[in-house]
Amino acid sequence: MANYASAQDLNWLVSRTCESGACVRVARLGDSILIGSEDSEDPITKFTIEEWREFIAGVKQGDFDGII
Repeated sequence: MANYASAQDLNWLVSRTCESGACVRVARLGDSILIGSEDSEDPITKFTIEEWREFIAGVKQGDFDGII
């Protein structure tokens, strides 16, 4: 995990269903996907595009439904 100096300048996306303010944000930086909380002081995790695609596919297939 790291804090990226240019993270403030990225086009962060947050789910339309997020109303609590405690939401995950996602942005693209070159060939990487960055994920972090809306609190800009929290760490940011970086994934490859392929890792992100695999994760999204798993979410859509319900692979993580039992986690909560």
